[in-house]
Amino acid sequence: MNKKRSGDLQLIGRLIKLARPFWLQIILIFILSLLSTPLALLTPVPLAIAVDSVVDSKPLPGVLNTLFPQGTLDEQAILMLAAAMTVGIALATGLLSLTKSMVRTYTGENLILAFRSRLFRHAQDLSLSYHDSRGSSDALYRVMYDATSIADVAIDGLAPFVTAAFTLVAMFWVIFEIDAQIALVALAIAPVLFLTGYTYRRQSRSKWREVKKLDRAALAVVQETLSAVRVVKAFGQENRQSETFSGRSKSTIRARISAYFITYGYSLISSLVTAIGTAIVLVLGVNHVLTGVISLGAFLIIMSYLGRLYSPMDTMTQKLGKMQSSLAGAERAVQLLDEPPDVQEKQDALPLKRVRGAIRFEDVSFAYDSRNTVLQHISFDVPAGTRVGIVGQTGAGKSTMMGLLARFYDPTSGAVLLDDIDIRNYKLADLRKQYAIVLQEPVLFSTSIAENIAYARHDATEADIIRAAKAANAHEFVSNLPDGYETLVGERGMKLSGGERQRISLARAFLKDAPILILDEPTSSVDVGTEAVIVEAMERLMQNRTTFMIAHRLSTLEKCDLLLVIEAGQLIDVRSDVSSVIEYAIEEGGFESSKAGTVAHHV
Repeated sequence: MNKKRSGDLQLIGRLIKLARPFWLQIILIFILSLLSTPLALLTPVPLAIAVDSVVDSKPLPGVLNTLFPQGTLDEQAILMLAAAMTVGIALATGLLSLTKSMVRTYTGENLILAFRSRLFRHAQDLSLSYHDSRGSSDALYRVMYDATSIADVAIDGLAPFVTAAFTLVAMFWVIFEIDAQIALVALAIAPVLFLTGYTYRRQSRSKWREVKKLDRAALAVVQETLSAVRVVKAFGQENRQSETFSGRSKSTIRARISAYFITYGYSLISSLVTAIGTAIVLVLGVNHVLTGVISLGAFLIIMSYLGRLYSPMDTMTQKLGKMQSSLAGAERAVQLLDEPPDVQEKQDALPLKRVRGAIRFEDVSFAYDSRNTVLQHISFDVPAGTRVGIVGQTGAGKSTMMGLLARFYDPTSGAVLLDDIDIRNYKLADLRKQYAIVLQEPVLFSTSIAENIAYARHDATEADIIRAAKAANAHEFVSNLPDGYETLVGERGMKLSGGERQRISLARAFLKDAPILILDEPTSSVDVGTEAVIVEAMERLMQNRTTFMIAHRLSTLEKCDLLLVIEAGQLIDVRSDVSSVIEYAIEEGGFESSKAGTVAHHV
């Protein structure tokens, strides 16, 4: 067995294993599909009865002759029996098809949902570095589009394939019993069909991989453009983005047309081969009728079965080919599942309730890759309850250092200790509960204000939410909104101003009530008046909590107990006398004397 075929079988086996919770439903679909074989075998029988037993006055075939011996029924009764059989077979076929479709739809949709949910959860578990390098559109495409491949393979691919195989064997056996010579001639085209199907399968997979890749690239343009639509509009680049999307979409269309050309080319060859086989059987069969080898009714059964004989062959080869698109998507989906999270929880990880908040960095270094070192040999000790200011150039590694603290990443070397224990030894979910994070650009979800505040505590009462909003100086503006706390904030909270979004973010941190607070430049994007309101709320939030504040503004650093100065990924200074650092920075031109001044890049 060649490597590619082996890889296909392994991939199909992997998908079937993932579909394990739905095996009973899938087996039911197989059984219902197999029941279509005897119905297909019965379909031409009424016509044969009408021709042989009514027109030609021959005995009824098989078990019918036992039930109704010759002479029991007159010709009109036999004709009505044939008509009733036609209606009965059609009704049974229709009911079977309806039942199979309902079971298939129910099972397929739930199977896809389960697979999507698994992919989505795993995508969330992957490290930030994975999403930073691949882009969110890649995971989005795999979750929403590639996930459907599991139903395409496990239900739409394998069930028809196995059913076609049973039907092929059954019909060949019936034709062989009627006329062995015709059966062997009819079967002679099978190797040609399977050979063309094998060639098509090899060519199709690479084309469908290319289609998936280009599709994702086009989706990335849409996602990036709509998420940054204000920037696009501000620079008047709508036409440029549309042209980029159009260009990538045209590339996808060309690749898709090429893939379908291979598919339809195979269908053309398959149809031509089956037509040649049918023509040969037609000539041979008519001669056998004329020479009395078989009856006219038997010949009609053979011709009816012949189309159904070639149809399973065609189904089997086409399913192997058409599954290439599904298998290309399945490859991408399982690749996402196989992507290991950079941050993994130990099997014997320690549970954690509420920490004191003492933090220590011990010779911590971090690099996204071998060529991109971000932090080098960072060491400092922060007692519980300390307010720590962090300053440095943009890109110096301040936010990355906080990412290590929250264990969004793990250090390349060294250790981060929380209450004297390496944070890698804690249960990850318990560890993350110890932090409340307020970012420079507040992140809100497209739901109500109340739900955004209660994001970290779904069991929060209305009183809890209002209390947190009051502490964050948000209650007044929320109460003045037409729908109050039920006001929908829009995508990423864009129905609110920047200051309002930040106060909602602070209220969320108040409600979480975590012992460690991380403030990543929370006032850098608001005006001076709004800043004063936010700073007042932050002052309340920082009480009795270990706080890390990344800031460039003097007003947000004045209340700190300790100042860390980061430059080019290195800790160049640690000072407990924050005022001396501020005075030094002002002398060097780093701060403006106003409350809204900025820390110099060199500090």
